[in-house]
Amino acid sequence: MPLPTAIGSAVSLSALNKSFDGRTVIADLDLEVAAGEFLAVLGPSGSGKTTIMRIIAGFETPDSGTVTIAGRDVTAVPAEKRSVNTVFQSYALFPHMSVLDNVGFGPRMRGMSKPDRDRKALELLELVRLGAEGARMPRELSGGMQQRVALARALANEPAVLLLDEPLGALDRTLREELQRELRRIHQSLGITFIYVTHDQEEAFGLADRLALMRNGRFEQIGEPGSVYDDPANAWVANFLGSTNSVTATLGHAGALDSTIGTLHAGHVDPRLHTGDRVVAIVRPEMTRIGRRIEGPAANTIDARLVDLVAIGPALRLKAITANGHAFESVASRAAAATDVGPGDDVSISFDPASVRVYADEAATSHPS
Repeated sequence: MPLPTAIGSAVSLSALNKSFDGRTVIADLDLEVAAGEFLAVLGPSGSGKTTIMRIIAGFETPDSGTVTIAGRDVTAVPAEKRSVNTVFQSYALFPHMSVLDNVGFGPRMRGMSKPDRDRKALELLELVRLGAEGARMPRELSGGMQQRVALARALANEPAVLLLDEPLGALDRTLREELQRELRRIHQSLGITFIYVTHDQEEAFGLADRLALMRNGRFEQIGEPGSVYDDPANAWVANFLGSTNSVTATLGHAGALDSTIGTLHAGHVDPRLHTGDRVVAIVRPEMTRIGRRIEGPAANTIDARLVDLVAIGPALRLKAITANGHAFESVASRAAAATDVGPGDDVSISFDPASVRVYADEAATSHPS
């Protein structure tokens, strides 16, 4: 049952600012969300994610800037007059109403006749695979089923934009993964715009067409999940998304790095950097090999001692420490990884220069000596 969607931009935020008690929460923020897009807003606690959602929904008013939904300036428009609905972590279902009546509540408030709203509610319950549960009460449903009812109820008002604020946070891992697949299916079926706030990186990567990474009220990077992971805009983004090995160094010529563990070579250096700058070199564990010592010269090979080796499902995680105490981690499939080493063995840490990305060292910039 496709719902009507806007053509072009569904949500536009321009020069948005918001403060609470003198503390800036959103700072000069811009965002464009295309109609039909699934955008995940990701960031640490306190970064401004939920405030952005509340501003779009109309629950908060920005101090300055504009909010446009489906081409209409709604900055001063109250929440109930915006074509936006929100699904929260708490299901907030009406306990005294049946599942069918919960889903039909919005159409009822808009004056839709009972036969029409029951038909609409049933269509939405079928969409979330609960078509046989309409007569039950919310207390009779599992947490995952209640969240599906909450989703159907939000969709019943045919919003141009659906906001989802940590909707799966209260569920166990298995159920979260199941509902992630359901959310993706529902989004593809309906084609309306979803904006999804989460702390869960795997959730964001599995669901979203694009990621918007927030820190301190600003977007650090917006892009497709794969490109943001493979080509982070800065060291903070790289470290926030997944695990990293990092080395502080001084930038030399042609991507050479002078560090306490020797000279390293990098294939990707932020073009804003200059020779002599203090930098941080980052390589992901999956691009790092820890194994028996490699004889002879090789780019980015460091002697170390293996201190930990753990099999986690299909993956093997290794940790090694250099003579001066610098730790590196490696992760590989158990089938592909060499297993002829154990804790206490002398090993080599190696990684291709092409896998190394170099950024400004924010610690050095923030705290000059």
